[in-house]
Amino acid sequence: MEIIKLSDYSIFIGDIRESLSAFLQQKNYSRLIIICDDNTQRYCLTLIESILNQNFIIVKIPSGEQHKHIETCKFIWQQMMQQGLDRKALVINLGGGVIGDMGGFCAATYKRGVDFVQIPTTLLSQVDASIGGKLGIDFMEVKNSIGVFQNPQAVFIDPVFLKTLSEREIRSGFAEIIKHSLIADKVQWREIWKSEVGSRKLEGVDFEQFIMPSLKIKQRIVEADPFEKGLRKALNFGHTIGHAVESLMLETSEPLLHGEAIAIGMICESYLSYKLQGLPQQDLEEISAFILKIFGHHSLQEADFQRLVQLMQNDKKNEGDQINFTLINPIGSAIINQNASAEEIVESLRYYNQL
Repeated sequence: MEIIKLSDYSIFIGDIRESLSAFLQQKNYSRLIIICDDNTQRYCLTLIESILNQNFIIVKIPSGEQHKHIETCKFIWQQMMQQGLDRKALVINLGGGVIGDMGGFCAATYKRGVDFVQIPTTLLSQVDASIGGKLGIDFMEVKNSIGVFQNPQAVFIDPVFLKTLSEREIRSGFAEIIKHSLIADKVQWREIWKSEVGSRKLEGVDFEQFIMPSLKIKQRIVEADPFEKGLRKALNFGHTIGHAVESLMLETSEPLLHGEAIAIGMICESYLSYKLQGLPQQDLEEISAFILKIFGHHSLQEADFQRLVQLMQNDKKNEGDQINFTLINPIGSAIINQNASAEEIVESLRYYNQL
C-alpha cells in the first residue's frame, strides 16, 4: 500500500479491500450511498461490496459525459432526499471522471455538504480527477462550467479496476499521463516516449508504472495552487481546444472520449506553442507523431472550425474576451495565461488535419 498525503486527505494506492475497510472502521457514518453507472455496478461494485460494513444505498445513473448535467444531479439529490440521508452520511463515488465530478458536486451541495470519497475506476480518473477537489457539471454545452472546489475525505486507487476497462478507455486515460509529463517532467516524457506503449497495442502494458509518477506531478502542482489562481492552470494544456472538440463531438453519433479529444487538443496546442512560444519544430513533430501513434487521427471538418472557436470563447478559463491557453516550451515546462487569436487557433486545427 502506497499513500500520498495531501493537506487534508490521503490517496491510498493498492488493495482497496484493505484501505477502504480500515477507513470505514475509523468512521461512524449514518448511511452509505454508492453512486455508480451500469458499468461500474456490473464490474466494480462486486470488488468492494463485501467490505462495506453496513447496508448501503445504490444510486445508478446513465454512463457518459452527455449525462453530466443538472438533470442527473436532480435525480441524485432526489434519491438522497427520499432515502432520508442526513449530514452524517457518506457518498461513495464509484466510477470514472463523470461520476467523480458529478457525485462529488452533489455531495458537496446536498444539505450544504456531506462527506464523500472517490473510488476512481478508470485510468483517466485515477491519474487526473483523483487529486484536486474540482467538482462540477457541464452547462449550456460548456464543460465543467458549474461547480465547486471541495476535497474528498479520501481517494482509493486500486489498479485492479483497470482490468475492467476496454483498450479504448485505457488509451483515453493515457492522454492525461502524457499531458502531465509534457507540462512538468521532461524525463518522464522521455520514459513514456521510449516505452513499449508507442510500439504496440496497449494490451499487456503495465500501466501501474505510470500511475504514481503522474500522481506525483499533479500533487506537486495542486498543492502549490489549490484554487487554480496560477500554477495549476498548467494542467489545462490541451484542454482549451480539447474540451471544445469533445463538446462538439457530443452532438454527433460518434462522440469522442475525454482523452481522445484532449489528444487532439495537445497536438493543436503544441502547434500554438511552436508558433507563439518557440517550441522547437522537432519537439512539435515528436509530440504529434507519438500522440497519433497512440490515438490515431480523427479528421475535423473545416465547416466546424468557427463553431469550435465559439465553444472556446465560452471556456471557463478565459479572462475578458481572450481565449486562454496553457502552452509549453521547453517540453516539461508550462507557460500559463497565453492568448491566441481565432486565426491562430484555426491554423492549429488545420495543422492537425493535415497530419
